[in-house]
Amino acid sequence: MIGIFDSGTGGMSVYREIRKVLPREKYVYFSDNAHCPYGDKSAEYVRDRGRFITRFLLDKGADVIVIACNTATAAAVSALRAEFPDTPFIGMEPAVKPAALGTRSGVIGVLATAGTLKGSKYLTTKGKFEDNVRIVEAVGRGFVELVEDGRLDGPETEKVVERSLRPLLDAGADTVVLGCTHYPFLKDVISRIAGEDVRVIDPAPSVARHLVDVMEERKLIRGDAAGEQDIELVSSGDPAPLERIFRMINTERV
Repeated sequence: MIGIFDSGTGGMSVYREIRKVLPREKYVYFSDNAHCPYGDKSAEYVRDRGRFITRFLLDKGADVIVIACNTATAAAVSALRAEFPDTPFIGMEPAVKPAALGTRSGVIGVLATAGTLKGSKYLTTKGKFEDNVRIVEAVGRGFVELVEDGRLDGPETEKVVERSLRPLLDAGADTVVLGCTHYPFLKDVISRIAGEDVRVIDPAPSVARHLVDVMEERKLIRGDAAGEQDIELVSSGDPAPLERIFRMINTERV
């Protein structure tokens, strides 16, 4: 079984990519929306939530856990790996490398939460490439709330998105990295504002491929080729946002 957790519904953007490559697995998804967003919380607070959710997912039978949240990955993945050494954890990392290799202008933009931008994992990755490209950053203020509320498009959504995106575009970024799993649900709006000459990168597909590699190595992939996908949705708060995003994914509306 694959356990997935996020501060809210954003991790469903990762689940959407995982199910494409692992369509017959069993899943349990934990939305910690009673404590959302994580981006403005302390690292200690996020680690405590990560411990609680990990124990919950393991009790549910999870063999591998995907931390489908950049902020939680930055704050908690090292501690969780140390505390639960028998459990493989798959974390998120802003896709700075492909952005740096693919930029034409020499400027890449990173949209993320404050917690992710301050995290050592991101700062280490950034340090490997910032001598060769200019990296500009912005916090997607209000993005998480838009997704949790189901406001994925419309004039107000465009206004909120442009406020954070515009400084990256004005700096000359021709590539924008989505450094929060909520943000891909706003990708259409982001791409429309950025224009067709700006590439928008969602790291979720590469995370899904890495998960497959880990599960193959540990022989965790289900052998029943006739099995059907099974997912349990769990929320620490109101279940409606998670159920809404799940329905939208299943009807291919996002």
